[in-house]
Parts: sequence; C-alpha cells; structure tokens
Amino acid sequence: MEKISQFVSRLFLAQIFLLSGIFKISGYEGTQGYMDAMGVPGMLLPLVIVIEVGGGLAIIAGWQTRIISIALAVFTVVAAVIFHNNFSDQMQMIMFMKNIAIAGGFILLAVHGAGGYSLDSRHNVS
Repeated sequence: MEKISQFVSRLFLAQIFLLSGIFKISGYEGTQGYMDAMGVPGMLLPLVIVIEVGGGLAIIAGWQTRIISIALAVFTVVAAVIFHNNFSDQMQMIMFMKNIAIAGGFILLAVHGAGGYSLDSRHNVS
C-alpha cells in the first residue's frame, strides 16, 4: 500500500503541471500575452512549458525526484509571487495559497524522495 500511495501522491502533485503545460501549448498566444501583461517576457513561455511538462512527467515517473521537486517548488513560489499577488482579490489569495501548498508538497517529496514504483528506486536514490 505504501508504494501505491507514494505513486498516487506523485501523480496528484504532478498532474497540475503536466496539464497546465499542455494547455499553454494549445493557448500559446494568449498565455504569452498574459505573461507580457504581468511583466514576464513572453519569450520565456517555451521554458515554462518545458518546466511544467518535463517536470510533471519526471515527478510522475519518479526520475530525479529530489532535484526536480526543489526546482518545481521554487518555480511554484515564484509564479505565486508574480501572478497571484493581489491579496485584495479573494480568488488571487486562494491561488497564492494553493501555490504555497503545492510547494510544500514538493519540499516533502524532496526530503523523502519518490518512494516505491519510481525510476529513482530502481537506482536506490529514494
């Protein structure tokens, strides 16, 4: 049961990044415009997509989990600060706190590793 729950936890944590990255591909121009409007150069969008899709897939597979978890935690906090900093808007406050909670999950994953049913466990890294 422990190995299954570790895999499901990684899947739940990573799915938001994987889907978000895929949606950014299909809505590329709109996302690029939103980034520009928020003061983030839209030319960084390909990097964001790689981080979200690649990071999400890596977490699901349990590959380089500790390093990628730290990177995604930092990415998530930075995104919260840039895109969800209007605390007078209740929805933005909730989105900010959601990002902080996700970062907390990634920190736990970085500390404890991928667990069973992961590529890391095949190499005795977790």
